[in-house]
Amino acid sequence: MESATSSTRAASGTRQRSDFADLLDIITKAGLLRRRPVHYAVKGTLTLLAFAGAWVVFAVLGDTWWQLFTAAFLAVACTQVAFLGHDAGHKQIFPRRRANDALGIGLAGLVGMSYGWWVHKHNRHHANPNVDGADPDIDIAPLAFTPRQSRAKRGFLRWTVKYQAFLFFPLLLLEGLDLHWSGVKAVWRGGLKARWVEATLLATHIAGYLTAVFLVLSPGKAFVFIAVHQGLWGLYMGCSFAPNHKGMLTLAAGHHLDFLRKQVLTSHNVTGGRWVDFALGGLNFQIEHHLFPSMPRPTLRRAQPLVRAFCASRGISYSAGGLLMSYAQILRYLHEVGAPLRAEDARRRVRATTR
Repeated sequence: MESATSSTRAASGTRQRSDFADLLDIITKAGLLRRRPVHYAVKGTLTLLAFAGAWVVFAVLGDTWWQLFTAAFLAVACTQVAFLGHDAGHKQIFPRRRANDALGIGLAGLVGMSYGWWVHKHNRHHANPNVDGADPDIDIAPLAFTPRQSRAKRGFLRWTVKYQAFLFFPLLLLEGLDLHWSGVKAVWRGGLKARWVEATLLATHIAGYLTAVFLVLSPGKAFVFIAVHQGLWGLYMGCSFAPNHKGMLTLAAGHHLDFLRKQVLTSHNVTGGRWVDFALGGLNFQIEHHLFPSMPRPTLRRAQPLVRAFCASRGISYSAGGLLMSYAQILRYLHEVGAPLRAEDARRRVRATTR
């Protein structure tokens, strides 16, 4: 997560790199980088009340299959809490890093994630969006986002890549479990600034979650509740982040794009009203977010027309589309990347039958 200030330093020298400095001047004069404490106080309070309310309902309902609706609501509440943690990780909420990190660690603990692990991973993504070999968000074992990745797959992973367009959304059901497991591995290996705090929060989350579920529900209902909650949480999280870069320009290591073009050309905005802003946690303004990571979430909508107009004046392509169109774009792209593997297997079958 590079700050606007550090990005500005990079935007000096050649004419292309000075484009971002021009845009930053427009955004700064419009006052769009100022913190929004009242918004986050209200948003944070309502989100945490919804999260706590879901658990109150869970306790009141008791051992019933109606708890599956609680599981679904809890998946939404957990994602909204994670969105707040994302904003804290980008230093959008408080002026000081320490306050943002303290809040982020606490919010991550509520949903069973490692804040330190996620921040490190997300920093690498922001610095290298869609850069093959450098962006961890396009380094996913069962998927391939570039021809190079596709050719490197072997065995079962080769099969998943061939049909990755069909498997993409089902695989997202496992995203929640992967986030938990990645957090456990991170605190086990060490290297986190607040390792023991995060380890304590993760252990408390896991123990408290499993104890509550198995105390209130019978074993059969408990396992189904966990599957629904964790699956829908992973699906919601994945569906929120997927439209941002998947299917957009991918870059090789050593590319020569400047900061502005690298961030804009590899990112995609999801259009829609305020409900899209809420559902996607502001990630629908991905272009503006990548250009100005510390810009508060509620300000992104105001920045969008300024950024789009600036890109048009510089002849820079600006990608935006509706939610369903964005998902369709992802699936088409994944299907195209897997096409050479399917064609290769088809040729092998033809050769085998003609012998």
